[in-house]
Amino acid sequence: MWADEGKFRRDTGMGAPRTMLDKIWDRHAIAESGDGETLLYIDRHFVHDGSFHAFNMLAAEDRRVRRPAQTFATPDHYVPTTGRAAADYADGERRERVDGLADNAAAHGLTHFGVGDARQGIVHVVGPEQGLTQPGLVIVCGDSHTATHGALGAFAFGIGASEVAHVLATQSLWQKKPNAMRITVAGALPFGVTAKDLILSVIARLGVGGAVGHVIEYAGDAISALTVEQRLTVCNMSIEAGARSGLIAPDETVFAYLKGRPYAPGDDLWDDAVAHWRTLASDDGARFDREIHLDAADIAPMVTWGTSPENALPITGAVPDPAAEADPDRRAAIARALDYMDLTPGTTLEGLAVDRVFIGSCTNGRIEDLRAAAAVIDGERVLAPTIVAPGSGLVKAQAEAEGLDRIFRDAGAEWREAGCSMCVGINGDNGLPGERCASTTNRNFVGRQGPGVRTHLMGPAMAAAAAIAGRLTDVRELAR
Repeated sequence: MWADEGKFRRDTGMGAPRTMLDKIWDRHAIAESGDGETLLYIDRHFVHDGSFHAFNMLAAEDRRVRRPAQTFATPDHYVPTTGRAAADYADGERRERVDGLADNAAAHGLTHFGVGDARQGIVHVVGPEQGLTQPGLVIVCGDSHTATHGALGAFAFGIGASEVAHVLATQSLWQKKPNAMRITVAGALPFGVTAKDLILSVIARLGVGGAVGHVIEYAGDAISALTVEQRLTVCNMSIEAGARSGLIAPDETVFAYLKGRPYAPGDDLWDDAVAHWRTLASDDGARFDREIHLDAADIAPMVTWGTSPENALPITGAVPDPAAEADPDRRAAIARALDYMDLTPGTTLEGLAVDRVFIGSCTNGRIEDLRAAAAVIDGERVLAPTIVAPGSGLVKAQAEAEGLDRIFRDAGAEWREAGCSMCVGINGDNGLPGERCASTTNRNFVGRQGPGVRTHLMGPAMAAAAAIAGRLTDVRELAR
């Protein structure tokens, strides 16, 4: 099945040049309201073990899931990563959340990649690897990082519990059309610089509210050169700049990635699907509400120092001084962040001791991420306790087939089961109060990885370098 499911309006191919967002939006518009909202048809709906509120709402109104074949479930937030026995769950309530998803999936006839299924994993890893994420689709999920799926050319965004219930019941959703922003990254990423560094640089420039009310379309040579998994990392963190979603136009890289995946169009539909996907790119001359241009050569390996993803600097940088900030609100925010992070102005990031390392999440838990981390750790010993949690059961199996698990284990790291793990910290995987954690996740909020835990965001290779050095380290120096 492919995007033709949502064709409620005929694409005219006439008129003013359109952005990619325009094309997908117009194709899925069912009706317009008097207050500027559009009822959109939803092609894919992903639900996870945190979606229980929405199913409870459905039950309270005695409603059924409108289109079960387009709703896919997998537990990820509450599942333990130390094992899958009842005793491995942090408590009975978390196990109930996982079991409840299985019960709701069975009751409504949903496809369920559950515990014990090799396909189980983080929803934003499972969707692309199963071929459920496809160009031109509108995809929603009750999770803010649904923007991830835009890497394959889908308009994908997170929704709240009441909206999840609405989509379950109607396969549609009222939305106000966002503005379109294009970020063009010219040139090639330098040695040692990754997709995670690219998106942290973007967020540091825009700020956490810089893209509010917008969908970001990423373009330029540096974006085109990224693999699909690297693009997933970039779109995943678009939400951290306030964007509704991230988008990258589908190309030959995407088509090759999707070919042959379980839910991708079969041979009889493949050529037609690709022909349609090729039409999705923004037209020459299409108008964007905001344009930003970056030079890839200016990007370096990035690390966050504060309690927001926008608090990011090159590893060679130093912690800012709030006294140098003219804006009083910004000055106070920096001071609060430094107090929580136990940092003083002028402290260099490189060499800062870490107590724990986490490698995984929907941002950096894919096979390419694990390969990058393993390449740094191979033959070394970790000095900081390190957890490696693959993004899905299939990623775990592939990593084990390649011997990556052995590299991590031989180095003294913990090799875990698939799940959100320490990213969200609601499944028993937490740091201890006061610990400083080098993490490949997407958020460094206060208490995100456990009460009092101080999180520094970075890419997989940088996290691996911190693990073996016991401190924040410029991975480029290790690789020379």
